[in-house]
Parts: sequence; C-alpha cells; structure tokens
Amino acid sequence: MQEYRATLESQLKAIGVTATDAQVDLLLAYLALLVKWNKAYNLTAVRDPREMITRHLTDSLSILPWIRGGRLIDVGSGPGLPGIPLAIMRPELDVTTLDSNGKKTRFQNQVKMELGISNLHVIHGRVEQCEEGPYDQIVSRAFASLSDMLKWTAHLRSEQGVFLAMKGLYPEAELEQLPPGFQLKSSHRLNLPATDGERHLLILGGIPESSVNTAAPDELGRA
Repeated sequence: MQEYRATLESQLKAIGVTATDAQVDLLLAYLALLVKWNKAYNLTAVRDPREMITRHLTDSLSILPWIRGGRLIDVGSGPGLPGIPLAIMRPELDVTTLDSNGKKTRFQNQVKMELGISNLHVIHGRVEQCEEGPYDQIVSRAFASLSDMLKWTAHLRSEQGVFLAMKGLYPEAELEQLPPGFQLKSSHRLNLPATDGERHLLILGGIPESSVNTAAPDELGRA
C-alpha cells in the first residue's frame, strides 16, 4: 500500500486536510483491509485501490472542516464511510458507525481491533431501532433522501445537534420536501480532486419552537 501514499497525501493537501504520518499510515492500513475484505465480501462496488482513495477516503474527509467536537454517528455507514476516516483524523471525537448489514459491521469491528481505533463504536442494526445517543452530529453519505434521513434519525439528535448530509448534485427537490420543524442551515460544494461529478455537504437542523426563521434567503443558500 505504500505506493498509494503519494496519491493520498496529494489529495488530502488538495482538500486542505493536514494529516500526521501516523494518521496517513492508519488510513492506508484501513484501505488495505478494505481491499482485502472486499474481494470476499463485496463491501463496495469500487475495486481499484486508487479509486478507493478518491471516492472513499478523500470524499469522506472532505467534510472534516465542518466536523465539531462531541459525539457523532454515521448512519448507513457501509464499510465505515465516512465514520472510520473521521475517527482516525479526529481521535478526540466520539464516533459511532451504524449499519444493518452484518458483514459490513463485522468488517468495521475488525478494522477497529486491528488498527486500535479506541474512539470508534460500531452498531449492527437498523437506525429506526437504535436507542443510543443523543448525538451532536448525524452524518449520512448517500444513505437516504433528506426527508427520510431526518425522519429516521431525529430521535438520535441532541437538542442542538445537526445533520450532515453528503450528496452529489445539489438536491433542490429534496430540500423542498423537508419535514416540518427542520431547516437548511448551510450548504457547501466540495471540490474533490480527480472527480468530475458534483459533491455537496448540506447541514440541517431543527427550528426552535419558540423562534421564527427570519434569515434572508441568501443566508441559507449555497456557499
């Protein structure tokens, strides 16, 4: 995996993420495990390790500037994306990953054990039945529509918690169908290297019952 170090370090630099040598080592070790397990368990449709760096590692870490402290849960985590890369880069952050697919959570537990990621907690189950929390940030990466994400995970959110939805094209139609009580706080276009398609991060939160949203339209628009 050492031949992929230059690719990973170059892409992290391009998205403004600074990683120590030890963190790069852990990210590459995670990549090696993903490549190995993927051959037997079909954890991701992406097969080429270099493409995994771009579409999985770099994509996951592109939201790092908007990750704050406290507790974070990654719902529909699959093989641990973006939860595991975030846990590696932010060892002080309490990260939980949740997925209903047993082979994917078994893989995540193996990663946690082999790499010694002590701030990572893995849950095998359905998000609607999860009783953990509350969480300060709820992250999803192509998990569901915005409406479904908010409805299925609202019970996991702390009072001031926010939802971070990673999307491709800017989801105009989905934003028009947000459930009552939720609003778009900000959105950010993610400029990923070696990627042609669009990527966006949408940050959503609850509307306090005692307040009225008076923000101007451009305050909630795309950044």
